Amino acid sequence: MNKKRNQSLIQLGLIIGIALFANVLGNFFFTHFDLTEDKRFTLSEPSRKLLSNLNAEVYVNVLLAGEFNAGFKRLQRSVTEMLDDFKSQSGFITYTYSNPGDGSVDEINAKRAELAKDGIVPTNLRIKTTEGTEEKFIYPYAKISYKGRTEVVDLLDEEAVGANPDEKLNTSISQLEYKFANAIHKLESGAKEIVAFTVGHGELNERERADLVRSLRAYYEVGTFNLDSAYAIPQDVKTLIVAKPKAQFSDRDLFIIDQYLMNGGSILWMIDPLNVELDSLRSKNSYVARDYPLNLNDILFKYGARVNPDLVLDLQCSKIPMVIDQKGTMDLFPWYYFPVVIPNSSHPLVRNLDGVNLYFPSSIDTIKTKTPVKKTILLATSDNSKIQPNITRLNFEILRYGDEIAKTFDKKQVPVAVLLEGVFPSFFENRVTDEMKAGLQQIKQEYRSESKPTRMVVVGDGDIARNFINPKTGAPLTLGHNPIDRFTYSNKDFLINAIEYLRDDSGLIAARGREVKLRLLDTTKAKAEETFWTVLNLVGPVVLLLGFGFVYNWLRKRRFAIPT
Repeated sequence: MNKKRNQSLIQLGLIIGIALFANVLGNFFFTHFDLTEDKRFTLSEPSRKLLSNLNAEVYVNVLLAGEFNAGFKRLQRSVTEMLDDFKSQSGFITYTYSNPGDGSVDEINAKRAELAKDGIVPTNLRIKTTEGTEEKFIYPYAKISYKGRTEVVDLLDEEAVGANPDEKLNTSISQLEYKFANAIHKLESGAKEIVAFTVGHGELNERERADLVRSLRAYYEVGTFNLDSAYAIPQDVKTLIVAKPKAQFSDRDLFIIDQYLMNGGSILWMIDPLNVELDSLRSKNSYVARDYPLNLNDILFKYGARVNPDLVLDLQCSKIPMVIDQKGTMDLFPWYYFPVVIPNSSHPLVRNLDGVNLYFPSSIDTIKTKTPVKKTILLATSDNSKIQPNITRLNFEILRYGDEIAKTFDKKQVPVAVLLEGVFPSFFENRVTDEMKAGLQQIKQEYRSESKPTRMVVVGDGDIARNFINPKTGAPLTLGHNPIDRFTYSNKDFLINAIEYLRDDSGLIAARGREVKLRLLDTTKAKAEETFWTVLNLVGPVVLLLGFGFVYNWLRKRRFAIPT
């Protein structure tokens, strides 16, 4: 009997020892099995490669410590899980949580002033309490430090698609891997990469592109480049931005752009082929759009895209104010020339984006090229669209027809923004002049007839990058903000994503396409079945426990009972 007792004690001791050992081991090694349908706990291959190549400590300070409502607790938990995933790939990842709201009033104010220098501003969180509603300032940000450099990560995507706060929070969570990995990649790269706007052809001026430039400066060195003043665009410029030119590009300009592309540069084209503005229409009541003499048709055609000299109309559009009586009363009318395009592509560049507001856009055709170039439609109008030739006279009579005009909007999914990626043919193949050769010799560069693998985005609207100006203060408004609709569209997000994708040679943007499915509780069904589930949760465990006890005792008696 004592022998059996000793064996039982030894077995119990072994079980406890193994459990303790496994627990200690688990504190040193983090691992998990991802059994979720959407693989939300599995890092993408580019992220794993980035983390595996780290050679110095990465310190992450998450400014999201404290008590929050259920939504922000979920964000807080998701950040912890993501950083634990990062730690499992690299021993150089260390993270802590801090609360800028801790301390005395003077200490808190000093922290807020210091954070504001890095562009970190608090979010006002309203929390329901038993006494009413309490307001609390929180900082959904993380600061990442690596090799003496610091990058700020905004954890909360305020402009995420969807009106439901849970959906916006869900989108923010789905972007955590990309945001953290992209920040670490930029820190590892060292100096900020350069993007440049072309000037000298009537492009958007400083005030018109001010908000886009301000937003880009958080990630890049942003400058301008005048093609007349150089023989070549330096390859240090990761992306060249051509934003609504109005004047002609000379062959010399095109050659410089062509060879920049051939050597691996990327380009964001935002082109208005027609000269048409709402102010011009208001002043004349009737207007015929004229072509801008850009001289870009042939070169874009060679690369695989054609921006057509037409106007795309859509029933899904923003509004303009119009006087409706002699008293000067104003009312808002849908202006079909200002489409609101909602991306329906699964491409990571546009995934999870809300509507993009365009202004007199033109359609784009994709063209077969000599070299392998992949074409992807990024933005296309709705199923109720219309294409208007450039010879059509524009006026406000279109507003008088109301629902009757809807019958004429019979075009579907008209492309207005296209991504081209691959190996591009040179526009100047077999037509390089002596002057062009001399220019290349000046910079010790040889002519290339085919590009290195690279990318470009072509948008049939130059105003997509233009911010409105506050008429009272003269200050630029947020890019995408329509003061008539009083709504901010995703123009800025689209352009920043486009530039991110064009310069991304690591493949990290693939993580941006991750989608974490939001499985919301069916409140109607939950209410109807409330009694059943309450009883099941209260009585079920008791029944299972009694059943287990009965079966255990029955088996024990059957095994050890002394036969009579």
